Amino acid sequence: MAERLKARGLLGELAAEFAGTMILILFGVGVVAQVVAGGIGDHDSISWAWGLGVTLGVYVAARISGAHLNPAVTIALAAFKGFSWRKVLPYSLAQTAGAFVAALIVRWNYSEVLAKVDPGFTVKTQGVFSTLPGNGELPVGTWGGFRDQIIGTAILLFLILAVTDARNSSPAANLAPFVVGLIVVAIGMAWGTDAGYAINPARDFGPRLASFLTGYETAWQDQYGQLYFWVPIVAPVIGGLLGAGLYQVLVARFLPAEEDPGAGRVPAPADYETA
Repeated sequence: MAERLKARGLLGELAAEFAGTMILILFGVGVVAQVVAGGIGDHDSISWAWGLGVTLGVYVAARISGAHLNPAVTIALAAFKGFSWRKVLPYSLAQTAGAFVAALIVRWNYSEVLAKVDPGFTVKTQGVFSTLPGNGELPVGTWGGFRDQIIGTAILLFLILAVTDARNSSPAANLAPFVVGLIVVAIGMAWGTDAGYAINPARDFGPRLASFLTGYETAWQDQYGQLYFWVPIVAPVIGGLLGAGLYQVLVARFLPAEEDPGAGRVPAPADYETA
């Protein structure tokens, strides 16, 4: 019975990660499609929609799974906050599946305008689904994108741990998703030039796979013809570990040694019901 309940618990967590990541990508990839293919909006609307997508995705999943929505977050929390390593792969797969399904929905819904703007489904609109060095236009190469993704994801994890650490000056649980969303908005506005701020392997790989299966034959490459798909997978994991490690060294070890109810996940409302 205990094993059955544990399995049901994990299934619920995976469903929440799938749903939360799907919501994130519906807004994130959707807004890029609207700007690139529809000509409506600009960089700021992209940054805000991605941030709001994060906020809404976290609200969807936080109570059940902790709303990681990002394999880099899951791995960093396993390394530094006690999240179970046995859940890392299932969480990552659920997140990637949610991103994949959401990208297919966006691809279907925007099929007419994408075909009008880019009939060959080339690098011109590949950036709707996945990231490119220099956003496909500026003189940034593979290693520039790699560096950028390490830095951007390090910032993300450092700040996520800061605002979800109950020993620190963390926001109330109902506001935590909003603040995490603002972090993504800020990263998009300050760190979006060199690599499109994927900062999330699931966010990039799931939509990249969806685009490849729906006509983007060069989806795995960058504008130079080099294999690039691995950069937004590997670099965010490294950056997430670096950012979480720096938070532990620079901040967490100097905080009061009280138990952190948010260890291993974004705090859910239940964590603060007696506060």
